[in-house]
Amino acid sequence: MNPVRHVEGRSAALRLENLDTDQIMPKQFLRGIDKRGLRDGLLHDLRFDAEGRERPDFVLNQPAYAGASVLIGGSNFGCGSSREHAVWGLQQAGIRAVVAPGFGEIFYSNAMGNGLLLVALPEADVRRLMDEADAAPDNVVSIDVAALTLRSAGGLHASFEMLPRHQRMLLDGLDAIGLSMTYRDRIESFARAHWAAQPWLKDVARA
Repeated sequence: MNPVRHVEGRSAALRLENLDTDQIMPKQFLRGIDKRGLRDGLLHDLRFDAEGRERPDFVLNQPAYAGASVLIGGSNFGCGSSREHAVWGLQQAGIRAVVAPGFGEIFYSNAMGNGLLLVALPEADVRRLMDEADAAPDNVVSIDVAALTLRSAGGLHASFEMLPRHQRMLLDGLDAIGLSMTYRDRIESFARAHWAAQPWLKDVARA
């Protein structure tokens, strides 16, 4: 993963509560064996009608919000199934951060493990960001991961919380395996001591 220290971009308001991962990435786009092509499936049934035509009233279909990279969402964003494809689809569509009052737990872990920044703010702050995005499509939101602060061109200045583990993963560009490997010396030291104290257990299952 690439380090994520600072995210700045135009915002778009997605005024939907309890947006689940099935809506973010419908099941028909999960057939591939790799991550390619998920941009096409992102929010597909919200972006297109039954005939495959773009819905002009959907925010991300509107020319004014083309290129928006900070999504302002409703509460419980990313609830539902554990599909990691929802995170990959958002990233492939250019979304670098999602701001919402709260997130589905598994979606949150998947996002942080893939370098998609999630910021939880009080509902009043999120509503203000949505209003700013609706009023000014060029509204820019700036997020500092090290300082854990968010600023908007509309004047909002807010602080947010993040587990130190997730903050380190973003700042250092580490996924879960990469983070574990930073403790390799300690893991190997523990293993040596464990096998020295209980040698009869080592390789007990080997044929």
